[in-house]
Amino acid sequence: MTNSMIDGRRSDSQRRRERVLKALDALTASGDDITVSGLARAARVDRTFLYRHHDLLERVHAAATTPAEHGQIAAVSRASLQADLANALERNKRLTVRVRQLEKRLSEDLGEAVWADSGLGAPADIDQLQRRIVTLEHELADKANELEERTENSPGP
Repeated sequence: MTNSMIDGRRSDSQRRRERVLKALDALTASGDDITVSGLARAARVDRTFLYRHHDLLERVHAAATTPAEHGQIAAVSRASLQADLANALERNKRLTVRVRQLEKRLSEDLGEAVWADSGLGAPADIDQLQRRIVTLEHELADKANELEERTENSPGP
């Protein structure tokens, strides 16, 4: 009885191996994405079956990394497409922020240029002119003090 159970187990395992190999050939021929889960589903076996049979697992990994034949589009995994999409979205966000910064800066620069060209705004060198006014006011106050001192010290008529 034990031998018949072992023989039954071996024949079941052999049938599953054949299903896996047929499914692997079909996936390779179709150019579909080859993954352990996808192959196990196509062959109607458990993923652990593939992990227990290292020769089958090596074939799966080899088929998954083999580039597509010429004339066929290379299979791209869903995970790599999602990673590319996430990277593109992040780059898009960074570029959007940068564009807004540049638009704001351009708007400010153009606004200042139009204001200065219209003649309505203060001169561009207003700080320099304000410093000159303060200096002249000090000089005027000093001269006014000098004049007052001379007037007090001079003999009257």
